[in-house]
Order: sequence, then C-alpha cells, then structure tokens
Amino acid sequence: MKKFNFLITDKNGLHARPAGAIASTAKSFKSDIFVYFDGKTADAKRLLSLMSLGATTGKELSFEISGEDEELAFTEIEKICKEKLS
Repeated sequence: MKKFNFLITDKNGLHARPAGAIASTAKSFKSDIFVYFDGKTADAKRLLSLMSLGATTGKELSFEISGEDEELAFTEIEKICKEKLS
C-alpha cells in the first residue's frame, strides 16, 4: 500500500479539470485508489466522487493506493496532482 498527502495550491481547488485528469489516470490502473478529505472518501476512478469532496485551495488531500500496480499508479497520480493542483 502506498500513501501520500498533497496540498492544493491551485486557486480553484479540486475542480473539474484536475478531477477529470485524476479519474482518467486512475482508471488506467488495476489498483484501488482512494482520496480522503475532511472525513469524506472518494474513489479516484469516479469523477463525481472526486468532485463531491469539495476540496479547496490550501487544503490537503490524502491518497491511498493498493494493488498489483500501486508503484506506477502512485507515480502517475502524484505527477497529475503536481501538474493540475499546483
């Protein structure tokens, strides 16, 4: 299992574009990928689930990735966060 936290610095927070990028990337992996924010849990493979978190600028998301391709999934999801939420 891989875990990481990511601080959102994008002025728009977790909006449709970065959520869509995370979801489409997550769908390409067999691993389970979950995002935690403010007591809520989202399946990273589901756009609406991510959007329902309501994560805003200056808040931290926690990611948990587990499965047979978790190393690659971790690398790619972290990369998307850095590109789209910073």
